[in-house]
Amino acid sequence: MLPFDTGKAMSNKRLLVVDDNKPFLEFVRKVAVELGYDVELASEGVAFKKLYESFKPDTVVIDLIMPDLDGMELIQWLAEKDAGAQVIVVTGYSPEYAGLAKMLGEGKGLAAVKAMIKPIKAADLRAALTGEAEDLREEAE
Repeated sequence: MLPFDTGKAMSNKRLLVVDDNKPFLEFVRKVAVELGYDVELASEGVAFKKLYESFKPDTVVIDLIMPDLDGMELIQWLAEKDAGAQVIVVTGYSPEYAGLAKMLGEGKGLAAVKAMIKPIKAADLRAALTGEAEDLREEAE
């Protein structure tokens, strides 16, 4: 687990990111902090669950392919908790898999689910975090 605390709260926007790729975690953290988010990072699913309970994020970024709990399992867990957080699913694999995760989240009642394919440009991540992007699966096709 990689916790990150910005030190001072710049706003009430809270972002929790889970990915087993540490450079990607740092990339998301940097972009989100520039947008005024308080950010917590987790490098595996179990840590994500613990941080979710204590940090209470309004937005989460979830990698779909991870060694312990995958993103689909975390989406299911969030749905069971009636989570109100915006969900952004990311993967370096097939756009279809990201689409399935989006459909699962929406089908289970999660409020807002976006899908993005790695590699992700900083501008596209900013758009997703600010609500200016709908779904960025198409760019990878």
